[in-house]
Amino acid sequence: MKAIIGLTTFLGGKSRSFFSSVNDSYIYSVSAGGGVPVNIPISHNEEDYDSYIEILDGILFTGGDDIVPIYYGENPLKEVDSICSVRDEHEFKLFKKAYERKMPMLGICRGAQLLNVALGGNLYQDINQQIPDSLGHYPTESADDELYHSVKIKKESKLGNIFGEEKMYVNSFHHQSVKKLGTNLIITALSEDGIIEGIESIEDRFLIGVQWHPECLTKRYPKFLKLFNGFIHAAIEYKQNRF
Repeated sequence: MKAIIGLTTFLGGKSRSFFSSVNDSYIYSVSAGGGVPVNIPISHNEEDYDSYIEILDGILFTGGDDIVPIYYGENPLKEVDSICSVRDEHEFKLFKKAYERKMPMLGICRGAQLLNVALGGNLYQDINQQIPDSLGHYPTESADDELYHSVKIKKESKLGNIFGEEKMYVNSFHHQSVKKLGTNLIITALSEDGIIEGIESIEDRFLIGVQWHPECLTKRYPKFLKLFNGFIHAAIEYKQNRF
């Protein structure tokens, strides 16, 4: 039995030719982890969300644009220059439906931030401006599969159980991060400068967010597939208990 994993998409393109798309690394990693990846187009029909939830066994909230700060009650800093409220609205509604059913969810980079905001948390809009003495988190000329900085992982956590390590090196492509935690979330990973790099639910459910991009590392560093294996295992259990 395989789990059907929905991948959220971003709106791209120019002029009238917009498209819903996702990086192939997500598709590869979900497939290599034992799941069946299905892209979720950004829908303008709210009735579609229940249909998505009926089809899927888990949702991977992917990376991309900054979340509009209005959603956590703030005006934007000048460093927030790439937003898409249409995507935000779509994903918040999708999250709500999945959360109500305790469907397994994994958030990566923007996706981790979305999980946090959806549960009432907020974000640092720009790490360099708002966190004194922060280290590098967004190398502009590095390949996606380059390890960049270390993270410390909480041993007694789902993330710790998945990787079996208390310190790892990861890639990094973000200028924002979790600030105040959302409801029923805990911190499970921190960078050396104290940036939140991992969060998860304290409840009996698979809801994990990581700030790095493990999907870009699975080919070169297969140990990062463990996160996808764990996610998809939870999705299979969800599928079995649902029917």
